[in-house]
Amino acid sequence: MSNTNAYLRFLNLLRAVEVSFLPPGLDPTAKCLLERIACQHDQGQPLTITEAMALHEVASPATIHRKIDDLRTAGLVDTEFQGDNRRTKYLIPTHKARKYFDKVNALLPNALSAR
Repeated sequence: MSNTNAYLRFLNLLRAVEVSFLPPGLDPTAKCLLERIACQHDQGQPLTITEAMALHEVASPATIHRKIDDLRTAGLVDTEFQGDNRRTKYLIPTHKARKYFDKVNALLPNALSAR
């Protein structure tokens, strides 16, 4: 089977997981922001709200602010303080978001091995 077919299988599996784990109506911009938040957190460098608002390649600051609210309402992102600094809030993926990414991670070998 070609890599394209494996990739298409992955996309189909991904859509099924998204329906199960992500709230209806979560748009691509919010999903992109969730992915950025999770990647930064995974690298040990969680995004601050201010840093997220500067992600101009994702959306405008006003849109990002709304998407952060959407992700918090959906239970996918939370904010926390780190250390003694009580002025800076960091965006942290919740347990629900980590379960979603764990499920997506499990799709990769399935898509590659399916025939």
